[in-house]
Amino acid sequence: MSRRKNKTKQQSPLKQEILSIFVIAVGILILISLQTESTGELGKFIKFSLMGLLSIPSYILPYFIILLGVMSFSGKTKNIDARWKLSLLVLYLGYIMLYTIYHLEDMAKGDYYLQTLMLSYEQGVEGLGGGLIGTILTSFSIKLLGINGSYVIIITLMIAAIILLTGISLNHLLKTLKQSLTDISKSFISSVIDFIQVSEEKVERKKEKPKKFKLLDFEESEVEVTSQGDAIIDEKIKILDFTRDNEKPEPIEIQQQPERKPASATAIEDGGNSDDTKLPINISNKSNVPLSYTMPDLSLLDDYAATNSKNDKKEIMQKVKILEETMQNFGVDAKVMQVSKGPTITRYEIQPSPGVKVSKIVSLSDDIALNLAASNIRIEAPIPGKAAVGIEIPNDSTTTVSVKEVLESDKYTHSDSKLTFVLGKDIAGNPVTADLAKMPHMLIAGATGSGKSVCINTLITSILFKATPDEVRLVLIDPKVVELNNYNGIPHLLIPVVTEPKKAASALNWAVQEMTNRYKLFAQNGVRDINSYNEKQLREENEALPKIVVIIDELADLMMVAPGQVEDAICRLAQMARAAGIHLIVATQRPSVDVITGVIKANIPSRIAFAVSSQADSRTILDMGGAEKLLGKGDLLFYPVGASKPRRLQGAFISDAEVEKVVSFIKQQVAEAVYEEDILEKIETELPVDEGTVDELLQEAIEFVVQTGQASISMLQRRFRIGYNRAARLIDAMEERGIVGEHEGSKPRQVRISKEEFEEIKSRV
Repeated sequence: MSRRKNKTKQQSPLKQEILSIFVIAVGILILISLQTESTGELGKFIKFSLMGLLSIPSYILPYFIILLGVMSFSGKTKNIDARWKLSLLVLYLGYIMLYTIYHLEDMAKGDYYLQTLMLSYEQGVEGLGGGLIGTILTSFSIKLLGINGSYVIIITLMIAAIILLTGISLNHLLKTLKQSLTDISKSFISSVIDFIQVSEEKVERKKEKPKKFKLLDFEESEVEVTSQGDAIIDEKIKILDFTRDNEKPEPIEIQQQPERKPASATAIEDGGNSDDTKLPINISNKSNVPLSYTMPDLSLLDDYAATNSKNDKKEIMQKVKILEETMQNFGVDAKVMQVSKGPTITRYEIQPSPGVKVSKIVSLSDDIALNLAASNIRIEAPIPGKAAVGIEIPNDSTTTVSVKEVLESDKYTHSDSKLTFVLGKDIAGNPVTADLAKMPHMLIAGATGSGKSVCINTLITSILFKATPDEVRLVLIDPKVVELNNYNGIPHLLIPVVTEPKKAASALNWAVQEMTNRYKLFAQNGVRDINSYNEKQLREENEALPKIVVIIDELADLMMVAPGQVEDAICRLAQMARAAGIHLIVATQRPSVDVITGVIKANIPSRIAFAVSSQADSRTILDMGGAEKLLGKGDLLFYPVGASKPRRLQGAFISDAEVEKVVSFIKQQVAEAVYEEDILEKIETELPVDEGTVDELLQEAIEFVVQTGQASISMLQRRFRIGYNRAARLIDAMEERGIVGEHEGSKPRQVRISKEEFEEIKSRV
């Protein structure tokens, strides 16, 4: 029986191919029969029948048949559902009816209905009217709806069929068309204005009068300013002012998450999901993930008042004059082409004349700062993607970038990745987000008070607004104790916030072990990464793995306590953990080479640099200078993997009160914080013992060694489920007490005492 079933399974694809070839052949035969008379009597019969039934619309029928045969041959007919077939039928019948109504004067009219049908068949053979089928459908439609009503209903049905076939929204299509027409009209108007300006400039040059130039702000409003004084600016300067754009985006509705099944969140049972698909994860009853989780709302965050920028244009134009005069005084011929005003700094884009070296402009940084009375300036030469040099000057009044307005941006709301987080705004005032899954690890460094902790809070808050606890889990390490302690109790945490440096090293070792377990699981399932694994689990309706984000708030403290273990764990995670869905974020306020070692820096490609005290610290973080010229208070350089140069941003600000409101909202959904006990046990068992103290497992280990008559490190590891270092210390302690002999190569150590002797000295161990 099994052989017969196998034969039928093997023959079924062949039958499908043969049937498809016959369908294609029939379509070609009909096509040739309608076009020529070279197919004999059968072709004449086919043409006579189809023309009588459909008239001219019959010429389209063979193309549908050939298309159906080709799709069947390629195996795509499995994806064709009844709705797709019905849509095609409606389109074809609608075309026949429209054709018949359009040629209504050719429709046959007999003394009675049957005679009318016979005449319509005969006229269809001659290519008049819509044939027998078109006459039947059209006569019924006209009798019921009239000619105009028939047009409306038929066209409506055909549009609906097209929407069902293509899946394209008509509303979206109209919006796209409207936007395209708007862009074309703006481009045309701009070209006309430029042409008129060029003509005016030619006339003014003949009259040798000071020229007028246009300021284009962020809203493209036109302001004409006549240059006064000795310096005459004869170029169009485009000013991009983000504060002009006061239109707030529409409120974002956070979709409520459906009720979820319980899931496990430990080691192999624990994990992450793909960036593009929400996968159901079964959390065990011990977990603190609520069965029905509600995402926090943006109303929990505060709004900040916009800064008044009425006099900004005058100030900017005054600085443009000073800037050009300064460069002219030092023999540098350059013009300001565009000004971009951001929340904290304003960038003046300068285009040097041919023959002017960029290095000469860079060397004038101190002189430019002196003439502009600026506290500090930064020169970006050249600006990536532009033939210009950027001179970044601090604003007289800064504008706070709230985390709420960046969370409301399209870049964040339209991102499918659960690890998308907000950074702030760039120089032009555009919201900037990043995807941790693509980084895949990140280093954050800067001096005290520069904005690192706010950046970490912004990052964590972004994940809380984007992902549920079964999609992303967090491991927070805070040696400073006070920075991340308020996140204790949220269901996204695998374990409580780790504050002891020694436990932090054990937590990193657990993350390495979790990564190893996940790779073993991927190998068993024949997949390469967590996204492929979760897709497979979704198809099989099994558990999926959440992403894990490990955040270290202060690396310097960990490197002082356990530098070897911490560096090894960070390097292993940075090298291998991306495909396992584990991502690492390391922050430090001491960016020195003994903290950010070369091995750590080589394996963490994405960096964020806040203000530092020296160029050496900037080179430690970014491998280049620049961070020493930042202003602090959220002013940062973002250097993601793959970028040619760092990008200057103003970091989004979130207050402690806002963090507390978001965390309290999430905590209200959990009756009591319950963490993963097995992870806590592993961290406790891996906790190193201080020198000079007696390990609490020593007595049990001695008793076990005496009973078995053997002593080895691996045996203690398996028996007590401890790490190599702790087991080695136990063996050393036994050797010091004379319980076991010395190390003898590959041989197990000799046990020197008997059970009776151990009972005598048991109380003294």
